[in-house]
Amino acid sequence: MAEERFSKQETLEMRQRLIGQSCRLFYSEDPVKIVKARGQYLFDENGKRYLDCISNVQHVGHCHPAITKAATAQMDLLNANSRFLHDNIVLYADRLAATLPKKLSVFYFVNSGSEANDLALRLAEQYTQHEDVIVLDHAYHGHLKSLIDISPYKFRKLAGQKEWVHVAPLPDTYRGIYREDHPNPGQAYADTVKDLIEEIIRKGRKIAAFFAESLPSVGGQIILPQGYSPKVAEYVRSAGGLFVADEIQTGFGRAGTHFWAFQLQGEDFCPDIVTMGKPMGNGHPLACVATTVEIAGAFTANGVEYFNTFGGNPVSCAIGLAVLDVIEKEDLRGNAIRVGTHLIDLLKKLQEKHEIIGDVRIA
Repeated sequence: MAEERFSKQETLEMRQRLIGQSCRLFYSEDPVKIVKARGQYLFDENGKRYLDCISNVQHVGHCHPAITKAATAQMDLLNANSRFLHDNIVLYADRLAATLPKKLSVFYFVNSGSEANDLALRLAEQYTQHEDVIVLDHAYHGHLKSLIDISPYKFRKLAGQKEWVHVAPLPDTYRGIYREDHPNPGQAYADTVKDLIEEIIRKGRKIAAFFAESLPSVGGQIILPQGYSPKVAEYVRSAGGLFVADEIQTGFGRAGTHFWAFQLQGEDFCPDIVTMGKPMGNGHPLACVATTVEIAGAFTANGVEYFNTFGGNPVSCAIGLAVLDVIEKEDLRGNAIRVGTHLIDLLKKLQEKHEIIGDVRIA
């Protein structure tokens, strides 16, 4: 076990004194001090082992040897910004392109999901020359000011809703306005977006984008009803807007059956912009925006260079490539299906015994 600089109490006291108190700790009444991690386990300063069911970025496990090897090898060789020509960024973009619909063929690399979503907003506004954004109720899209503005989960506790932000009902078939017994909940919820668009247009406003997680997470691990996204995309595009799929928490095979959660809505469905982040770097800050040639072209045409100091650097891309290798070599999508199905089966058995369990879903 690594040697500690401070006792747990000393570390806690220093954190309380030096770190902003809005940066909260897990288990704040008795915080856990973690000094080591391997695979699915965390270890505290006394060597006590914890099963990690909280961390949502260590996509292939903590300190995976293939990731560590790729990172250290590239770090020992070169790390520089992406204004220098380097193989890693184009190799990685090419690998990502192979997982996406052909239409999504242009990539911008950034450092975090928040940066990715902020850039997606800029792309949509530049391409459409519109400002208004439609989001789902309870949504959270990041910590930048631009994203707090489109995150009902946050803005309702802060400055409130901006006039250019419009909130559509969460398509929740368990607690929402249209439920599992509805003959076509996907269409019904999509029509709520259509009604909202018509209301926006009546006010003389124009839509830049519909922005939604492919499986809303903060909203309650919601599985979108079938047919919802394609219909919403149709309505939004008819109004001159773009469909942005936020895959920051849901991408990279976490859905098991598909590499991207938006693909659960049908093989023919393709968003205009896809944002990705958390799982990409297995804990290393790495995120990305994927879009079309046309949308990227409009962004270039504004004459303002987009430069991200660390986005797409050789080390980040080496790590990203290693993560893709592990997903493939260790059949992590297959594992997600097998383990997820087993867990759902067990939870449904519990549901049969306990009335308090109203619904079972894993997203």
